[in-house]
Amino acid sequence: MTIPYDTFAAVDIRVGTVVAAEPYPEAKKPAIKLTIDFGPGIGTKRSSAQITVHYTPDALVGRQVAAVVNFAPRQIGKFMSEVLPLGFPDADGAVVLFAPDKAVPNGARLF
Repeated sequence: MTIPYDTFAAVDIRVGTVVAAEPYPEAKKPAIKLTIDFGPGIGTKRSSAQITVHYTPDALVGRQVAAVVNFAPRQIGKFMSEVLPLGFPDADGAVVLFAPDKAVPNGARLF
């Protein structure tokens, strides 16, 4: 299936730095609550991510991640998730986060 470029451009994918991460034991599936700084234009946003196979909260703080920042917020249990961090499945289906291989400014948009 092909889509027009305008459809892709409507999805706002930005880079941010994880400034806080904590376990989310109340989630139905193991997850980590993230607070991500997307810079002055977008600010700090929160997300719940099922990334516990490859990541611990301590290892995530300071790491840059890519996320969709213009989806509507989504209720995940008692937690409101504001952005969708992006990742790819490994051979077993566990999430591997998508991130730039060099540091870029928080808020930089994928193109």
